[in-house]
Amino acid sequence: MTDALDEAGFDALTQKISRERGFGCASYKEKCLRRRIAVRMRARGMHTFRDYARLLDADPHEYDRLLDALTINVTKLFRNPEVFAAIAERVVPALWDSTAPAIRVWSAGSSSGEEPYSLAVLFHRHAASRGELGRLSRVRVLGTDIDRDSLTRAARGEFEEVAFADTAPELRRRYFSPSGPPFRVSDEVRALVSFERRDLLREPPPPGPFQLVTCRNVIIYFDRGTQEELFERFHHALTPGGFLVLGKVETLLGRARTMFQVVDARERIFRKL
Repeated sequence: MTDALDEAGFDALTQKISRERGFGCASYKEKCLRRRIAVRMRARGMHTFRDYARLLDADPHEYDRLLDALTINVTKLFRNPEVFAAIAERVVPALWDSTAPAIRVWSAGSSSGEEPYSLAVLFHRHAASRGELGRLSRVRVLGTDIDRDSLTRAARGEFEEVAFADTAPELRRRYFSPSGPPFRVSDEVRALVSFERRDLLREPPPPGPFQLVTCRNVIIYFDRGTQEELFERFHHALTPGGFLVLGKVETLLGRARTMFQVVDARERIFRKL
């Protein structure tokens, strides 16, 4: 009976979260949801899902803490440097040399901005190496996330020391303030990046088309049906020949395997067919 009550309590709680905060619990893997909700329950001394649901009613601020836990806003600048090295070598030059009047990049699930700013740095560095900074105005990097607090932090372009663990020293010296914390991204990079709130599951992609879409370490938390739906959305958002970059433990599923070609299997870089 206890297990049955626990299951009913979990179902009621996730339905409550989806109904009251618009968070698509049904699209997330149940194991992942349970683990993250359990973190908040332990933090507040709650022993049952029903008790935690009552706490959410009594303390609306707990909802914000719970959504932070569910959306996992933990990242770093140039996280997994080998991925950014591959993007710098195989993606940025191809897009830069294209005849497209604009190079539009979408960082989906951008958290507090580390990935969009890292991508903007790659384009700035490439333009500088070519002596073509005047053409940089055609580059626009859009970061989207469901978490408003993360987006507010992202717009500031300020980072603590821990965010630089994967950043090459020369890039840090060139593109971030020497004094801090917090350390600010340079104005020339900030000018390339913008942010907006967007729910990957409930809203359509931002108006495109995009030449590059990155969605790293986000898709893994969704069930297979949702993953396949997102791959189709990314495919639709990309220009023909546009690039898609996934996380290191993510891969294309189902029909998406016929919609993209592999550019770099190890670094999870694909190109729209």
